[in-house]
Amino acid sequence: MKFASDMKELTLPQQFLFLKSSKTIGGDGILNPRRLKWHFEAQPTPLSRSYRVSLLLEHGATPDVKVVDPDLRVLSVGRDLPHIYHNPDRLCLYLPGTGQWDASKRLDLTIVPWTHLWLVYFEEWLSSNVWKGGGKHPGDEPESDGNRALRRRMRHVR
Repeated sequence: MKFASDMKELTLPQQFLFLKSSKTIGGDGILNPRRLKWHFEAQPTPLSRSYRVSLLLEHGATPDVKVVDPDLRVLSVGRDLPHIYHNPDRLCLYLPGTGQWDASKRLDLTIVPWTHLWLVYFEEWLSSNVWKGGGKHPGDEPESDGNRALRRRMRHVR
């Protein structure tokens, strides 16, 4: 049985090659020694609009995912966007520090499909005004030393 600590971190070039060789993701990207940037189109269901998405992974950091077009704030018609990190707006796809994502996991098998799923819940939210995607945000729980530490870590990572 392998534990997360036993898994080897994937390099940025490895992540880039997995994205580039995916038959389902498509898109294009830029790779340099410190960062990988990938742009792709996401259409979460056949009846959905298409979204232009930007995925950024810097060496030693966690992935940042943004919807570039259309503007989610325009689509929300003045409502606060659910399940995002602010300034700039980034999708909340997993809870950091829980092992849901770490550098040993492939972006094409985790972050990209999670982005599509987030968009499914977002489109549902647009019509129902209820976020049905579950999840937690730092700050949703009562204040504790652990929550403060997680929020501090998120400010430095993001």
